[in-house]
Amino acid sequence: MNYSYWELKEWFTNIDFTIVGSGIVGLNCALELKIKYPKAKVLILEKGMLPQGATTKNAGFACFGSLSEIIDDLNSHTEEEVYNLVKKRWEGLALLRKNLGDKNIDFQQNKGFELFDSQDFFEECISNKNQINELLKPIFKDDVFSVCSNKFNFQKVHPKYITNNFEGQLDTGKMSFELLNKVQKLGVKILNNITVDSFSDLNNIVEVKTDKINFKTNKLFIATNGFSNKLLNEKVAPARAQVLITKPIKNLHIKGTFHLDKGYYYFRNIDNRILFGGGRNLDFKTEETTEFGQTEIIQNELETILKETVLPNINFEIAHRWSGIMGVGNQKKAIVKEVSENVFCGVRLGGMGIAIGSLIGKKLACLLD
Repeated sequence: MNYSYWELKEWFTNIDFTIVGSGIVGLNCALELKIKYPKAKVLILEKGMLPQGATTKNAGFACFGSLSEIIDDLNSHTEEEVYNLVKKRWEGLALLRKNLGDKNIDFQQNKGFELFDSQDFFEECISNKNQINELLKPIFKDDVFSVCSNKFNFQKVHPKYITNNFEGQLDTGKMSFELLNKVQKLGVKILNNITVDSFSDLNNIVEVKTDKINFKTNKLFIATNGFSNKLLNEKVAPARAQVLITKPIKNLHIKGTFHLDKGYYYFRNIDNRILFGGGRNLDFKTEETTEFGQTEIIQNELETILKETVLPNINFEIAHRWSGIMGVGNQKKAIVKEVSENVFCGVRLGGMGIAIGSLIGKKLACLLD
């Protein structure tokens, strides 16, 4: 490609900070850098036409943890670690809401509901409810989890739900648009459809090689989450999540966010539709991929559960299907670190991007301190 003097001067010369990835982490990193260094030249590189990872493809759950997930976490983490995980998620969500405003992202606190298809598992969770409410009370100042009856008339599930009284939902598209708008107003430049192939930290500057152009930057921040393995040697595995959404349904009475089968399935209401995703546990190996797409085994199961459990005796049609790529690991702790003298990363959000993405982006920028 033959670039003009003006193009090279304006976009690729004297760059202070370059960020790879325009998802929730990359945009919050840019936001924090501009607040700290208002005169800095900040460039974001995005390989997709839109943010390519999970930011614009997730289900829009605030998602700071269901009761069964927290119980499961206590099997592999200390109480203090679990407390800190939930605290960071709640603080990250608060930062997102403060930065963008609830109305701008259509944030609604309609509660979260965990459904059970096993009496034994329900009883196991209930037996831990009080302990976990006490553990989390310093964060929320009230009981997070309570029990309610099957008011949405779901079939093939236990007659009682466990309710997360603080869970919320938002519009992922609006969130991304507001973030993009906010950083661009501060003068951040964003280039789409450009892929970073490699980088070299040359002690006083970083050389960045892309599929379009090679250039130099003072500092490089990598925020590519599930796609991190291409550029980093960190323990991040890609995890694809498949999602579908129905056409509008008249008189839809379902309201809130819902988890089923230990959180492997999840659904919510949005615009008089049901958005339904999950099923990764049916075929973990195939879903450990950075390729977008759907598989028959998972899509069929999503439709079956939708028909038999969520919307029994209700006619519905599927309007659209898609997938997103998360970054997961053997620990639920995100990786925010200095890779080399001038290169930093904020990756492995573990499917909690909405909850912790704003905080991780801010922490990534603060690694310069």
